[in-house]
Parts: sequence; C-alpha cells; structure tokens
Amino acid sequence: MPPSTLKPVPAPSLSALALRQSQIPALRRLAIEETNNAVIILGRVPSYYLKQLAQEAVMPTLAGRKLLNRVTVTPELPQTSE
Repeated sequence: MPPSTLKPVPAPSLSALALRQSQIPALRRLAIEETNNAVIILGRVPSYYLKQLAQEAVMPTLAGRKLLNRVTVTPELPQTSE
C-alpha cells in the first residue's frame, strides 16, 4: 500500500482559538501569525472598538511575546451577524 499523501493540518494556536471562539463574527474572521517573539493580528474590522476587543482576546495567550495589532479599521464594512 502506498504511503498516505495527506499531510496533517497543524492545530490552531491558542491565539487563533481565542479569536475563533469569539461571539463576535468580525473577530472570528481575523487572522493570526505567530513567531517565537510576536503574535500578529491581521485583518479588517468596522470599528476601533472591535480592534481593541481582538487585542484583548489575544493578550492572555502571549506567553511573553509581543503583540502586534495590524488590524485595519474600515468603517464602511457591513457589521453582519452570522
């Protein structure tokens, strides 16, 4: 039998899970990039309030790393509820 060609999918990080488990749809759409030294939040939200909420959700998962909040506030984005 040939070896499987499927590759394992890495488990989401604690930082990514913090956003995915949010009650706020806009936060669940944000992306996380991580290095040994930093956690970076990326994406767009319709308000500065949501940008701050994303940062607050991720902060407990930093484990000594820097947080870089690169979320862009785009007020014209619709605030949809999913």
